[in-house]
Amino acid sequence: MVPSEENQLVPKEDMFWSCRQSIFAEMKKKFSQVESAAEEPRVLCIIQDTTNSKTVNERVTLNLPASTPLKRLFEDVASKVGYVNGTFDLVWGNDDNVTDTQTPIDQNSDKTILDAGFEPGKKNFLHLTDKDGEQPHIMPEESGTTDDNAQDRFIGPLPREGSVGCTNDYVSQSYSYSSVLSKSETGYVGLVNQAMTCYLNSLLQTLFMTPEFRNALYKWEFEESEEDPVTSIPYQLQRLFVLLQTSKKRAIETTDVTRSFGWDSSEAWQQHDVQELCRVMFDALEQKWKQTEQADLINQLYQGKLKDYVRCLECGYEGWRIDTYLDIPLVIRPYGSNQAFASVEEALHAFIQPEILDGPNQYFCERCKKKCDARKGLRFLHFPYLLTLQLKRFDFDYTTMHRIKLNDRMTFPEELDMSVFIDVEDEKSPQTESCTDSGAENEGSCHSDQMSNDFSNDDGVDEGICLESNSAAERISKAGSEKSSLLYELFSVMVHSGSAAGGHYYACIKSFSDDQWYSFNDQHVSKITQEDIKKTYGGSSGSRGYYSSAFASSTNAYMLIYRLKDPTRNAKFLEAHEYPEHIKQLVQKERELEEQEKRQREIERNTCKIKLFCMHPTKQIMMENKLEVHKDRTLKEAVEIAYKLMDLEEAVPLDCCRLVKYDEFHDYLERSYEGEEDTPMGLLLGGVKSTYMFDLLLETRRPDQIFQCYKPGEVMVKVHIVDLKTESVAPPISVRAYLNQTVSEFKQLISKATHLPAETMRVVLERCYNDLRLLNVSSKTLKAEGFFRSNKVFIESSESLDRHVAYTDSHLWKLLDRHANTIRLYVSLPEQSPGSQFRRAVYQKSSGDSGNLDEACERVKGPVGNMKSVEAILEESTEKLKSLSLQQQQEGDNGDSSKSTEASDFENIESPLNEIDSSASAENRELENQIQISDPENLQSEERSDSDVNNDRSTSSVDSDILSSSHSSDTLCNVDNAPLPLANGLDSHSITSSRRSKANQGKKETWDTAEEDSGTDSEYDDSGKSRGEAQYMYFKSEPYTVDEGSGEGQKWLMVHVDKRITLSAFKQHLEPFVGVPSSHFKVFRVYASNQEFESVRLNETLSSFSDDNKITIRLGRALKKGEYRVKVYQLLVNEPEPCKFLLDAVFAKGMTVRQSKEELLPQLREQCGLDLTIDRFRLRKKTWKNPGTVFLDYHIYEEDINISSNWEVFLEILDGIEKMKSMSQLAVLSRRWRPSEMKLDSFQEVVLESSSVEELKEKLSEISGIPLENIEFAKGRGTFPCDISILEIHQELDWNPKVSTLNVWPLYICDDGAVIFYRDKTEELMELTDEQRNELMKKESSRLQKTGHRVTYSPRKEKALKIYLDGAPNKDLTQD
Repeated sequence: MVPSEENQLVPKEDMFWSCRQSIFAEMKKKFSQVESAAEEPRVLCIIQDTTNSKTVNERVTLNLPASTPLKRLFEDVASKVGYVNGTFDLVWGNDDNVTDTQTPIDQNSDKTILDAGFEPGKKNFLHLTDKDGEQPHIMPEESGTTDDNAQDRFIGPLPREGSVGCTNDYVSQSYSYSSVLSKSETGYVGLVNQAMTCYLNSLLQTLFMTPEFRNALYKWEFEESEEDPVTSIPYQLQRLFVLLQTSKKRAIETTDVTRSFGWDSSEAWQQHDVQELCRVMFDALEQKWKQTEQADLINQLYQGKLKDYVRCLECGYEGWRIDTYLDIPLVIRPYGSNQAFASVEEALHAFIQPEILDGPNQYFCERCKKKCDARKGLRFLHFPYLLTLQLKRFDFDYTTMHRIKLNDRMTFPEELDMSVFIDVEDEKSPQTESCTDSGAENEGSCHSDQMSNDFSNDDGVDEGICLESNSAAERISKAGSEKSSLLYELFSVMVHSGSAAGGHYYACIKSFSDDQWYSFNDQHVSKITQEDIKKTYGGSSGSRGYYSSAFASSTNAYMLIYRLKDPTRNAKFLEAHEYPEHIKQLVQKERELEEQEKRQREIERNTCKIKLFCMHPTKQIMMENKLEVHKDRTLKEAVEIAYKLMDLEEAVPLDCCRLVKYDEFHDYLERSYEGEEDTPMGLLLGGVKSTYMFDLLLETRRPDQIFQCYKPGEVMVKVHIVDLKTESVAPPISVRAYLNQTVSEFKQLISKATHLPAETMRVVLERCYNDLRLLNVSSKTLKAEGFFRSNKVFIESSESLDRHVAYTDSHLWKLLDRHANTIRLYVSLPEQSPGSQFRRAVYQKSSGDSGNLDEACERVKGPVGNMKSVEAILEESTEKLKSLSLQQQQEGDNGDSSKSTEASDFENIESPLNEIDSSASAENRELENQIQISDPENLQSEERSDSDVNNDRSTSSVDSDILSSSHSSDTLCNVDNAPLPLANGLDSHSITSSRRSKANQGKKETWDTAEEDSGTDSEYDDSGKSRGEAQYMYFKSEPYTVDEGSGEGQKWLMVHVDKRITLSAFKQHLEPFVGVPSSHFKVFRVYASNQEFESVRLNETLSSFSDDNKITIRLGRALKKGEYRVKVYQLLVNEPEPCKFLLDAVFAKGMTVRQSKEELLPQLREQCGLDLTIDRFRLRKKTWKNPGTVFLDYHIYEEDINISSNWEVFLEILDGIEKMKSMSQLAVLSRRWRPSEMKLDSFQEVVLESSSVEELKEKLSEISGIPLENIEFAKGRGTFPCDISILEIHQELDWNPKVSTLNVWPLYICDDGAVIFYRDKTEELMELTDEQRNELMKKESSRLQKTGHRVTYSPRKEKALKIYLDGAPNKDLTQD
């Protein structure tokens, strides 16, 4: 036997080894494949779905091996986005790979993605587009893609695991087309969250899943003749329930229901409590169902009864009454306890646990006629069919004064036996002698603070529990029968995820059809298990939901709904054939509406929506609209639609219009569609897309014109003709060219369009701002010269010698350079400025009624070549005005004599006009004699009135003093030694300025100082002479009339000026119109909302200004070198608003603090009514609202005190002499806290000689009388005055820090102005009742909010939840 076994083992052993070798070989092969796959390069593909507006911003990413076939790529994309493979195209999204980006990738090709042009290691962008103009087909549900893996194919954001979502900062999610329309595999339909209506969705789904409520609602019939369907709450609920039962959508809207509540869109953004909504909605339904079969539906389903009793412990006498309830509120954690109830059963036992009334709370017994110990409590008499338990998770913490949420664990059973909570012992007692039934008066309430002893037998029989008429045995029998049948099953758990500050509701509901639990979380419905229900118990083991530890939130059950297990009463949902006739009609109506909506949605999916532009043929304005046309409509039909859309019926015939492809950004006509009038728009536009990379232009022509053909590849050129003789630039002519054309060919093209000779033509291309390129190489192509889609060129074809001058020195270049840099400004002059009299004289004499001031000035100027420069004229006039001022001051105090000599004195000044060549006409000399100088006194009053208008802030008293000494009524007209200006029309200026103006907007000059280090310089040097500019800059002005009602009484100039001019030169040009030297007026730039900021940097140009900016000129001295404009505020430490603005002042570098105080005294007296002496106030540093370093009189600005632009200082009025004498001293502001009175004293300043804590305590003891050893102090927090609630100050501040000096941690008091609170440590804190604390908290909250300081407890203002029965919020309310 053994040998035979050996003979048999040999082949088996061979077989074993051969199998083993084959397995190893197979494994080796697999490993080699894995290794080769690992070494194979991978291709990153990023696909953008451009077929739908909701998915255009989403991306799908695939990381594929380079050997992947193109077929597999399309399959992977199809499964990822949820489209049927073969119903879409993929095109390149970037042009790095291929030349033609619009050619679809061949889906049927056998090429690998590497061979098709995909690059490993780089991002390969693809666009998913329509195929042949057809929208991609959505993958049907039965294709095998279940809801479990549907998330993989969503392009929009995915719902979070666990199905909870936040409404506190809710943002409507964007889902892909398929996810919105596909019904959940559960068969149930979700509800769309309007914004923060998750609480409503949870309750509606619970009511929908309650068979008894849904069936009863279906039985109610709406009478349209009696009520508006929009405001009928039961009808809208009916419609909603029908849609939830029959709709094929994933989720439906609840806006019709909330509209029937009388809510507007703002109500959707209010968070409310689901239990509160339940009460309010049930009340509203009861009101609507009066006099109907459903009038008592809510009570039949949800109402229970309980007895509120008090029993005397001496005689057994009991007073009681019956209350009704709709829900039972269960306490999570008893008041004053740190331990929560472990289960719902424990909380129910605590709910009916009686309390003993003894001591001061004794009860007055009617039978004993005295106060006796008594037992007070509640007894359940009847439980409703649908039992609602509210877990009171929201509470108020009186320690922190915050609203809190209790996240303690509380279990609840799937089946709840309520028989143990009905106590029939008291039914046997003969002592029960007094009762009343509160009935509907307390409906929905479990407790009442009132107690009645009036006997009533209105409710002798109550749901099988007889209180009066039946014998004790019968009562016990019926009560026992009720007890035996009080088994309830849980079917709805409304969950709250979040904190007391906000959160999200969703519902876990068990279907009575299949006993399966489902999560109804707004739009999402999914299956869950019993384990998921247990996660809502709360506590540390529960899910934390969406919120982090910032709100200490959690996810736990908030409302529980049980149904009585009674086969005789438990209903099933009505089947379709059991529906009442009106519900069948409603179902049919809603199906038709949904089909209609689906058809409309299909039309929307096939409608091309594109921007449409049109230059109105008569109004000459560019109009913009949105063209919506079905993809199957022809181009001819689209033109008709656009024609009506742009309202051109009365402007131009239809056959004079056509649609062309247009690029609005570059103002470029891409192509026209000749011969394609019958082509569908879907093909012309490249399919239906959410966004297009181009626009359409409805082009018009005159009947005698023909349309130009625009071919793809052409570029558009706007040609401006320049006339050197008139120095004008004509409006543009449009010409189309090709980029491969040479400059010579381009000139010939322009010559045909403009009829100008090409031989003498100079062409200048403006590539960008200030880039003017002369095209002088005839053989160069336009592409090489920098032409793009849309271009602008200037041409000049005269035979002048200017052609032979170097380009940058030519007249053409200067003219174009000026044209490119000229801006138009509107300048508001001061009212009745001194220069206005001169201007009126010139205006009336030279031009009569023509109104052309510039012509008058030109006539005064005479020949250009014989005029002096502006700089020389300004220097001479300034010197002569100074000498005139000195002469008038020397003539004495007689005002009349000075006035009488003004004219003659002024005539002695050698007018700059006399410098003009003698060939000037006599009329010019007449103008000189008519110039009148203003009366100096009148000048002062005018300046003061201007200051008053501007609240004394633009012209200070310092400015007024300087102005009053100036007798200048400037005699200069707009002298300009420049070549002749552009023609008045400046037609082409507005064409080139709009782009420049956009680029230069937004830059503000808010500096308020003439700082040396910033490059700003004074207009005048130390000798007072003008520093005019050597370089010529263009300046041209003319009077301007503003619209009626704006700026009445003000004079305006419209100024065309080269924006490269400096502010200094610009002001000098304005001198003749203002009438005073440029150093005596200020320039304010006007921004949006009429905000004004002074421009003071004289060396800066006007490059930040743009076309049509407004400028206001105000009289007042401009800052000189080393001067700073300073805002002075008064410090009022014991006022509610401690910071009060006083005035603007000018401080100079090198000035002492005492000198600045001396200059402030007259200004304080005149402008603020403060009559002070120099030793009765101090200046100190201001940092926002905080007082800082005290400035001593001998301190020097810029040496001891750093001064800067926008500087602000505090002025503090002293009660006595100044105690601060040295920089080693420290001034702190102390404030006493009196805890026994709950009061803070006023601030008192304490001046310390050192930073010693001991010295501080000594000073505080000295001013307060508190013994030194009892002094405790703390540093104030925040900005001055460091306000804090008196309810918090005793515990919140860091009292009595363990330090010996003030300048170390945690105090860091190193500068003046720190706030110190102090107290007597032996003083006890006042004990407050709850009422006093609440009242004090309200006062403190109001006080701190008024001062703008932090309020520790600021409860969220919640809008009361109300449902309006008539749909109007301004009518009677059903629930307050």
